[in-house]
Amino acid sequence: MSSFPPPPTVPPSSPPPPMGGSAGGSDRTLMVVLSYLWILALVPLLTKKDDKEVQWHAKNGLAILVAEVAIWVLFFVLGFVLPSGVMGCGMATIQCVVWLAFLVLRIICIMKGVAGQRYRVPVISDFADKM
Repeated sequence: MSSFPPPPTVPPSSPPPPMGGSAGGSDRTLMVVLSYLWILALVPLLTKKDDKEVQWHAKNGLAILVAEVAIWVLFFVLGFVLPSGVMGCGMATIQCVVWLAFLVLRIICIMKGVAGQRYRVPVISDFADKM
């Protein structure tokens, strides 16, 4: 029988860096996205109490939700107060524009948050800072 030399030893490699490249962990991106998805902002707010950046985004997302609900309540009340025949089509158009504006605002906040930045909405973010 012939004898083969032992295979060369390979030094152990270090583990790969976490995905996302953020210092807060691999789920920080998910938590920032959840922060701006309406009531799901409660998930990062209640689970990531030690991460200040995620907490800021969660509070900002909740403040946007509160502003959105307040505006929809206002539209609901105006729907009862104003005559429907005169203002019906105009109110529906305004409601669509407002809904699209909130949707665009949420998308901007998600994109900035995932990039590691903060997007401050003038009145809403000030309210969130007080939470």
